[in-house]
Amino acid sequence: MYLYHFGLRELPFTLTPNTSYFFGLPSHKQAIEVLTLALKTGEGFIKVTGEVGTGKTLLCRKLLNELPDHFVSAYIPNPYLSPQELRMAVARELDVSLTEQADQQEFTQRIQQRLIGIHQQNRAVVLIIDEAQALPVESIEALRLFTNLETESRKLLQVVLFGQPELDEKLALPELRQLKQRITFSYKLSSMDFPQLCQYVRHRMQVAGYRGGEVFSNGCCKLLYQASKGTPRVVNVLCHKALMLAFGEGKMQVSRTHVKLAIQDTEAAHRVAHRIGWWLTASVLFVILVLGSYYFYPPGSL
Repeated sequence: MYLYHFGLRELPFTLTPNTSYFFGLPSHKQAIEVLTLALKTGEGFIKVTGEVGTGKTLLCRKLLNELPDHFVSAYIPNPYLSPQELRMAVARELDVSLTEQADQQEFTQRIQQRLIGIHQQNRAVVLIIDEAQALPVESIEALRLFTNLETESRKLLQVVLFGQPELDEKLALPELRQLKQRITFSYKLSSMDFPQLCQYVRHRMQVAGYRGGEVFSNGCCKLLYQASKGTPRVVNVLCHKALMLAFGEGKMQVSRTHVKLAIQDTEAAHRVAHRIGWWLTASVLFVILVLGSYYFYPPGSL
């Protein structure tokens, strides 16, 4: 790959959420502040939504890593679960033993005992659910019943929902109006603007160990912005491909042509008007195909 070529310790634009690359975009910082305030005040339901690729999972992991010590966390990353499966998942996260045939009554009793025990230790429990738009309606209702567990002063279980805009559509259903009323804090993540994108690209290169001159010019970043609409995940894909193309040509800087070819090879990117010879497109996309196989399927991964 291009690590040695650019003097990098690791790939700077992978798709795996890595909190060491957390840039602290204004919307991400504000979301963390909202979440921290809501958790401190003991609110029952908190919601964070954002379009695909805006960094919800990264933010979720950042929150998990930075929860104060007095919080006990339960994390469910894949919530496409039936009410029974959801109850079992929550119980496992909180180290509560349930039988396979455990009904709502048994779950409520044992979970309440566990939550009261944690509360008596002056600690709080937060359940964090990523991709919450995938929760079936019946499971969302079961989730609401979890939060009925409370003392006279605060909820025994707080819930943070991270989801795509479809989560808002689901919560607008009449049968979920009770849960919607319990969401006291919510935040919507926004995409990056052009200056933020430029800083984001440079930040990730620096975190990966790059110490040389400018690799992505403002002109390249402008193309990246036009093609990604400021969505971090799409920016990562385009930057990775552009770096491969620069490496393939032995260049230390990414050119606008490299970015345009990366855009042309990426389905999620918005097309930017440009003219490139078919022969150049074919030859360079072959480089992307060959080198990209090492990115998505590194040796020994299969």
